[in-house]
Amino acid sequence: MITAPSDQSGTRAKSPDWRSDRRLWLGVAAIIAAMTVMRIVYASVLDLRTDEAYYWTWSKESALSFLDHPPMIAWFIRFGTAIFGDTALGVRFAGIVAMLVTQLLLADIVRRVTHDFRAVVFALLMPEAALYYGLLMAKVAPDTALIPFATAMLWSLVRVHESGDGRWWLAAGFFAGLALLSKFTALMLLPAVAAFMLVPDWRGRWLRSPYPWMAALVALAVFSPVLIWNYQHDWASFRFQVVRAVATHPLSFRTVGEFIGLQFGLVGFVLLPVVISGVALTAWRGYRSREPVAILLSTAVIVPFGYFCWKSLTLRVGDTWPMFLWPAGFAATAINATILSRENFPEWMVKSTFGWIRTAIIAGIAFVIGVFLYYVATPWNFIGRTDPVGGEAGYENVAAHARNQLKRTGASWIATTDYRTYAMLRWHFNGQVPVIQINERGRFQGFADPGMEWVKGHTGLYVGRVPDNRLHLWNDTTAVRTPLEIVERSWRGIVMDTYALEKLERWTPELSPPPESPFFRWRVLA
Repeated sequence: MITAPSDQSGTRAKSPDWRSDRRLWLGVAAIIAAMTVMRIVYASVLDLRTDEAYYWTWSKESALSFLDHPPMIAWFIRFGTAIFGDTALGVRFAGIVAMLVTQLLLADIVRRVTHDFRAVVFALLMPEAALYYGLLMAKVAPDTALIPFATAMLWSLVRVHESGDGRWWLAAGFFAGLALLSKFTALMLLPAVAAFMLVPDWRGRWLRSPYPWMAALVALAVFSPVLIWNYQHDWASFRFQVVRAVATHPLSFRTVGEFIGLQFGLVGFVLLPVVISGVALTAWRGYRSREPVAILLSTAVIVPFGYFCWKSLTLRVGDTWPMFLWPAGFAATAINATILSRENFPEWMVKSTFGWIRTAIIAGIAFVIGVFLYYVATPWNFIGRTDPVGGEAGYENVAAHARNQLKRTGASWIATTDYRTYAMLRWHFNGQVPVIQINERGRFQGFADPGMEWVKGHTGLYVGRVPDNRLHLWNDTTAVRTPLEIVERSWRGIVMDTYALEKLERWTPELSPPPESPFFRWRVLA
């Protein structure tokens, strides 16, 4: 049993009482409120990125699932746009809510384990100090949906440990199903759940109990829309993800460096080492003493992080892919700081741990605010064409030129050959004219008719990123293409891309070509 902290003389200072120190709680609440307002402003004023617009197109469909990902992100966007309409804030609003839910779950996990005010504050503020959570959770992605549900699953298992009530396994199964409905990488948490169940001395009890097995059935039932859609579409999503997972590439230290650099940038240059050390100590203590929560939280970080490190040897790991694992790391770090003081570790080590966490939070929040101001309040571009936000901005100019060419040529629909251009044009035209990506039709299985009565027999406008406008698949069509103009897409004075606009005649695209068709096959992007 964990007892109140005391040093060798019995006088080690106690944490402030989390129930009574109202001023400190008001200060923490003020920080979170201010950062939440900042995220709302960021979400409102910045243009959608291409993937965000792509997911927004999903929210307009009634499909059970999609090729690239399960449907939760579409449901998140539909929730936000039902409140704020088809605006940038509407698309991103659910991500802002997801951040707050994640913080509350982390705080409650830490509170139940430590009953320590400082640890709870650390759990609330560490996400604010990490760039991805403190600001970029406003950029909607499947990971945005995965994070709160994965955290809720861990929270439910902490309740299993705290109460001994097996019914909490059912809640864990429900949230696990929602996590899988968000992104398939939720499967990487399965080793943590297995270790939580099997490594502690209670393994016999839970192996004999029906609740963990019922929880697995609950998760499967919640996940069933994805299974049904894949059954109807030749298991397309699973084949798509398997190809990505097993694709072989040569060893590259560049991709390893990118992965490690992204973790420092998105988690924090000070916070990342603090969290890794906290997770390592939590794992050492958990497996040594078979402590269930320590095993759960540390394994939820170590296994996925190890996998992504291994994949980064040959593949570029996406910036958002590992983000579901760090909330467990924040909880482990906050708990570890308190446990150190309760297990009579040297005073200098306890003070250093608390000091580094405070430094990481202060420096991290300052960095997050600085990035916010850079994108919202300054006119500069210090990163050039590689800027992650600016690199996908400026589509309004492409859309404006496309609108003018539609009027000039009498075209009634728009064709594209990449999903990013397709998504951004659908966003900017928002149903005014049909926008069709003529290739990679496997991405659009189950999508509604975009308005073929405006396409068949009518002149179209092709908008293609240079050099995609010279794809060989055009040789397999009867289309007559007449060049119109070249349009630049720029951000803060720097040209990011160029696009060819062409008049398109004497051809109608096929929405549902056979799987062997070059117009059906999708490209797997790292």
